[in-house]
Amino acid sequence: MNKRQFLKVSGAAIASLSIRPVMASGETQTLQNQRENVLRSITDTVKPITVAERQKRIAKAQSLMVKHNIAALILEPGAAMDYFTGIQWWRSERLTAVVLPREGDIAVVCPFFEEPSIRESLKVGKDVRVWQEHESPFALVKQILVDRGVAKANGSIAFEHSVRYFVLKGVMELANDMVDVRAEPVTLGCRMYKSAHELALMHKANEITLEAYAHVWSKLELGMSQDDVKSLMSAAQSQLGGSSVWNMALFNEASAYPHGTRQSQTIREGSIVLMDCGCAVEGYQSDISRTFVVGEPSKQQTKIWNTVRQGQTIAFETAQLGVAAGKVDDAVRQYYVSQGLGPEYKLPGLSHRTGHGIGMEGHESVNFVHGETALLKAGMCFSNEPGIYLPGDFGVRLEDCIYMTEKGPQWFTVPPESLTSPIGKLAALVNE
Repeated sequence: MNKRQFLKVSGAAIASLSIRPVMASGETQTLQNQRENVLRSITDTVKPITVAERQKRIAKAQSLMVKHNIAALILEPGAAMDYFTGIQWWRSERLTAVVLPREGDIAVVCPFFEEPSIRESLKVGKDVRVWQEHESPFALVKQILVDRGVAKANGSIAFEHSVRYFVLKGVMELANDMVDVRAEPVTLGCRMYKSAHELALMHKANEITLEAYAHVWSKLELGMSQDDVKSLMSAAQSQLGGSSVWNMALFNEASAYPHGTRQSQTIREGSIVLMDCGCAVEGYQSDISRTFVVGEPSKQQTKIWNTVRQGQTIAFETAQLGVAAGKVDDAVRQYYVSQGLGPEYKLPGLSHRTGHGIGMEGHESVNFVHGETALLKAGMCFSNEPGIYLPGDFGVRLEDCIYMTEKGPQWFTVPPESLTSPIGKLAALVNE
């Protein structure tokens, strides 16, 4: 066994033994997976979001609507609609929308022929109003506003940020004595702060992705293509119980492009393998990046990897309650400048923000980015990913997600400590 084989086998073994905390659920199944070298679902104990939880979310949204003098909230299919109602649908030229009034029950507008399918995932409310192909769905929205008693002159209708323009225009042409406003005070006021149940679902998603990394790391071989590695990771996350799986694998010079390139690369001795992967559990996301070296790492690879790892530590230690989110990004860049990188977004260095919000969507508000003034509060969740990219040579990114508690920041997954043990471990979930 040469050094490359030793590092790879021993590193994978250490990682597979350390990716779960002592008190994590599902311990027996994971140990069995390790013994048998197979992957089975670790989501048997997962509990979906309940009707009572969604009702509580709607009540909170309505209290915020009163506070901000908003008469109604309009949602299209996507994470926000799922968050409040459980409806999992897609967008097309035919409008499906949820109207969340300041008072009273929610209502759903959808095409007549889609009603049975919409009701399959609808968890709260019974008021589903249908429109035929020759009719205007916007007239139904207006009627809901009238029926709920919120269609008042100079009243405000809030549109979730991803609602398409033709929907806003169609509603406002009929509710022309009202005004349209941004829904962020309501949607962010609810979705930005995760409950204990939401954190548990994100924790499980991160567990799946981390365990999949350990599996893939143990199987990396010379000559593998990017598609080979992505296929391994996709299968691993799916077998472990993840849904909505996504993967990225960048080798060698291509790793200097944060989101990839069309360059075709294969693994060779000394290759950098940068991976950015995630999945969902009951709609809640993971997002973890790992950077491996196949074979003996060079001094430069080790130095840059260690610098990125220190950047993660600086970001974590700076992310304290009451600190402006932008200060986290600033602290990392200040350290990188001291190491001869940057300044700011210049290369070689960190060309993207240090992190982003995460929850039901892979990227949510707020971001760890220069100038962001939002203060860190309990319940917020972020990625921590201060990569370094050397154009024409290689890049390194380590990414682990954190959540804010009354005691400060906590890891979902603890970053790895070295290139020889490059997986890390699952952190115990802190319940307050």
